[in-house]
Amino acid sequence: MSFFKKNNSFFISLSASILFFIGYFILGSAGLITTLEPQESIGDISRWCERVSSGIFREPVNALSNLGFMFIGLLIFWTLSKDKEGNENQFIGLTTISILYASVVIFLGPGSLLMHGTHSYWGQWIDNVSMVMFIILPWLLNIKHLARWTDKTFFATYVSIVISFSLLSWFFGTNMGINLDLFGVSIALWVISEILYRFWSPSLRVLSGFVGFFVAAIFGIMPSEIFGNLTEYWWIILFWLPALFSSNKPMTIRVYSPWFFLGMGTYMLAFVIWLQGYPGTKLCNPDSLIQPHGIWHLLTAFSTLCFFKFFRTEKLITK
Repeated sequence: MSFFKKNNSFFISLSASILFFIGYFILGSAGLITTLEPQESIGDISRWCERVSSGIFREPVNALSNLGFMFIGLLIFWTLSKDKEGNENQFIGLTTISILYASVVIFLGPGSLLMHGTHSYWGQWIDNVSMVMFIILPWLLNIKHLARWTDKTFFATYVSIVISFSLLSWFFGTNMGINLDLFGVSIALWVISEILYRFWSPSLRVLSGFVGFFVAAIFGIMPSEIFGNLTEYWWIILFWLPALFSSNKPMTIRVYSPWFFLGMGTYMLAFVIWLQGYPGTKLCNPDSLIQPHGIWHLLTAFSTLCFFKFFRTEKLITK
């Protein structure tokens, strides 16, 4: 951990970000990483609305708007490097968990940029991996508290999920061949686990999974649709996964206003704008410098900063 101490963490992450772009520009200029999606040509409108370019970024705005994630990640590293040591909160100062969070936020940038920039299968795969690496963090952290996991157990579980998703999604696609959208389900698991963290009780453990149906409805999947096709929506059983591990009341508390609510609100606004980032929608202008999908990137990048600040409010419960 001493390798990341003090300002080293910021400059290491900044150097890694710069090296990524140097590598991208070299390989992109040589034509070694850019390609075209199936049945797509230069000048067509991409599936994310922006017109396909012949340059090293197939979707320039949608690709470069991911700089927002890298900027926020670097800002988080800068903040952590300035914190005083010895705080019990693992999001204050350079801890294994805070370093993981900041690193994953930065990685969201290259992940999405490679998809929009290269239009390659592997670029899309890296994008999906980066999103899953971020979204499983909050609910695993909540389970860590509720199950009283050690850091070792937490990281072993986290790495196992990331490796499993990476391999299965590479060979079988985003749904891993089992019709499981891990990113989408993880949003529900975060909300469920957060409610358990905040209002833990034995009875709530039993009822908590039903919160998942509410989250699914917000994103357009109604209970009637789910129960009308349980074979497709088998993953609703995972809504009770946090309850399965939540055997203990947390020993810490968090302050939800404003950062948690601001982060969630920003994400929901970004999602609404994301829905307009398709060909044929009213806001789709393929030649504009303002792309709905690019706005989605910038807003969700800001939401990661909000959640970082939210986790930093965590304190031990004092009697």
